[in-house]
Amino acid sequence: MEHSRHLQQLAWPQVEQLAARPGSTVVWPWGAVEQHGPHLPLGTDALFAERVLDAVLARLDAALPVLRLPLQSIGFSPEHRGFSGTLSLPPELLINQLVGVGHELAAAGFQRLVLFNAHGGQIALLQTAARQLRSERPELAVLPCFLWSGPEGVAALIPEPERSAGLHAGLAETSLMLHLAPELVGPERPRDGHLGAPIPQGWSLEGQAPLAWLTQDLSRSGVIGDAGGASAALGAQLFERLVEGWRQRLDALLRSSWPASDLVSGQGPDPS
Repeated sequence: MEHSRHLQQLAWPQVEQLAARPGSTVVWPWGAVEQHGPHLPLGTDALFAERVLDAVLARLDAALPVLRLPLQSIGFSPEHRGFSGTLSLPPELLINQLVGVGHELAAAGFQRLVLFNAHGGQIALLQTAARQLRSERPELAVLPCFLWSGPEGVAALIPEPERSAGLHAGLAETSLMLHLAPELVGPERPRDGHLGAPIPQGWSLEGQAPLAWLTQDLSRSGVIGDAGGASAALGAQLFERLVEGWRQRLDALLRSSWPASDLVSGQGPDPS
């Protein structure tokens, strides 16, 4: 059977052997089915998670013990309700699903689970689920990651004010989709967001002192930002920095011994 990074494409003895190796890791890509304005597909986040992750895995040393799970394509997207096609699952269902899958991976012998998430609206949910799973299966390290946070140089490609205010279906996402799947991008380049009353001083949409906003609070089109300057060339730059940044992080994780087995077992570090 040909070597594959996809767990579901392997036979159980292959999975058993890989899970038993030091540092064995499973990466689970998470997306969403939610509106992305009048010009991007509902599955934008899911497509980004899969395409970036597969490119990352292709660049890793084939000898490293890492597999990926099938995409979790429907997530937690209540902020985008009111726009046709948005699907949002209950948070408790997703938490239970994640914890249940994590239990199975831990029982199989895997040592780490990386949640590779491309939807900003479920960052906190996956962090909560990761903490719950880790408390129940301390032998399984759980790392909830967000596609756009971490790799160096990504933000530098996006000028202000789009870097701070382009939260959804704006310059970055439109450009990345123009690079990865231009046939799915419509001709419109909307500029929208921040409708109605101004944000109170000292508060923000994201970051410090955030507001639990809904898209309809801010936008008629579903876009929060400005897609006007989007291009495939910018998308190619974003893709390269995302892929290389996550390749470096996964490579460092896979070659590390974190977390130490004595800490996980509760014995504490060796004082010698």
